Amino acid sequence: MLAGTLVFPSLLTFAYFVVFTGHAASSPIYGAGKLLQFSVPAIWVFLIAREKFQWTTPRTGNSPRDGILIGTVFGLCVAAAMIALALLWLKPAGLLDSPATAIQGKIRDMHLDSLSAYVLASVFYCVFHSLLEEYYWRWFVFKRLKPFVGVPSAVLISSLGFMAHHVIVLATFFGWTSPATYLFSVCVASGGAFWAWMYERSGSIFVPWISHALIDCGIFLLGYLIGRPG
Repeated sequence: MLAGTLVFPSLLTFAYFVVFTGHAASSPIYGAGKLLQFSVPAIWVFLIAREKFQWTTPRTGNSPRDGILIGTVFGLCVAAAMIALALLWLKPAGLLDSPATAIQGKIRDMHLDSLSAYVLASVFYCVFHSLLEEYYWRWFVFKRLKPFVGVPSAVLISSLGFMAHHVIVLATFFGWTSPATYLFSVCVASGGAFWAWMYERSGSIFVPWISHALIDCGIFLLGYLIGRPG
């Protein structure tokens, strides 16, 4: 079960982002795959394991409020650093020319080439999809791994699983041989590890979610700035 949840997002991403990109089947595959991905943990926990619904598990001595502050600062700092790095160094150096073309193509393929469509998609991914990813990777995968391998190994394994499907996305934009693909993938894994630690420390899925959502906002803003035509 856990092995499947670690691998499935990468298989799904490869299918709709690479194999069927630009094809009419891409959207149905994406929709059906995401529905399966995000429904299986809930089915397993509530219908099979018969556990009670619980988004937050109180932790003695650790206030979720403190975690929210840490997560907010982390999210804002990472988003700001990411945008500054891209606009002040990578773009002027021409290192984003090829990724910008790939981003423009992906925006057209996903029918997000109008500002309103792009904004709506951004809101969905930043607010809702980031919460679903935290529910999937931290609330389910990380939490289910802990009893078998312990907290440090659960942080590592869940973060590598979280990174894996991002490698495919990054390689689509930067190329499989580009060092940027793997450098940024390590950054994704580091973020996943930080969010797992925040979840373990606070006991609340909403703590890493806020941080995750802020970074996704930075990603979509950056995608617009470097991927818009002209």
